[in-house]
Amino acid sequence: MSAAFDPSRHPRIDGEASRERLLQAGLRLFAQQGFSKTSTRELAEVASVNVAAISYYFGDKAGLYRAVSLEPLGSPEDDLARYRDPALSLAQALRGFYQGFLEPLKQGDAARLCMKLHFREMLEPTGLWDEKLACGIKPMHDQLLDVLQRDLGLSAVDDDLQRLAVCLAGLGVHMHVGRDVIDEVAPGLTGDPAAFDIWADRLVMFGLAMVDAERRRRSARPAETRR
Repeated sequence: MSAAFDPSRHPRIDGEASRERLLQAGLRLFAQQGFSKTSTRELAEVASVNVAAISYYFGDKAGLYRAVSLEPLGSPEDDLARYRDPALSLAQALRGFYQGFLEPLKQGDAARLCMKLHFREMLEPTGLWDEKLACGIKPMHDQLLDVLQRDLGLSAVDDDLQRLAVCLAGLGVHMHVGRDVIDEVAPGLTGDPAAFDIWADRLVMFGLAMVDAERRRRSARPAETRR
C-alpha cells in the first residue's frame, strides 16, 4: 500500500477538483455503507457535484467504486519499485517494503477508511478483491520472496521461505488491520506522522532479526536436508 489521498485536504482548484471530491466522498460513503446502500445522488450531494459528474469521470457508480478501491492506494508498481533493485541491501529492501505499508498511515483517516473498504469488499465481494490479490498482493509477496531467496543464497523457494515472507508481511499488515487495537492497548505509538518513521526503523530491525533466525535455523540443519 503506497500513499493514500487525504480526504481532509482541500481539493485542487482546477478541472480535477470535482473528480477528487467524488473520490473523497466515495471512499467515505462506500467504506461506511457499502456499495449497494450508497446512491449516486448521495455521492453527488456529498461531493457537491452534479450527478452527471459521476458518469463523466467514472462511467457509473461501479466505475467510481473501482477507482475508490484502487487509486487511493497508488499503483502496485510504485510499491514494488521501493524494494525491487537487486543492489539494495536486505535492510534497504525491507525498509522499502515497509514504507509501502506505513506511508499511507501518515495520511490520517484515509488509511482507516481504505481498510474498512477492504473489509467490506471481502464480506460483500464485487470481484475487485481477486484483482487486488492478483495484481497487487501476490506480486509484492513474490518480490519479497526474491529478496529473501537472494539474501539467503537459496536455489529455490521452499515452504519455510514462504512462511518467512508471510510473517514479514504480517508486521506491516497488522499496522493497518490492528490499528484500532494498537491505539487502545498502546496509545501514543501512532499519534502523529513522525511516529511512523520510528515504526519504520523498528519493523526493519524486527524483520532483520526474523531473517537472521531463519538463516541460523537453516545453517544448523544437516547439509543433506537443506534445500
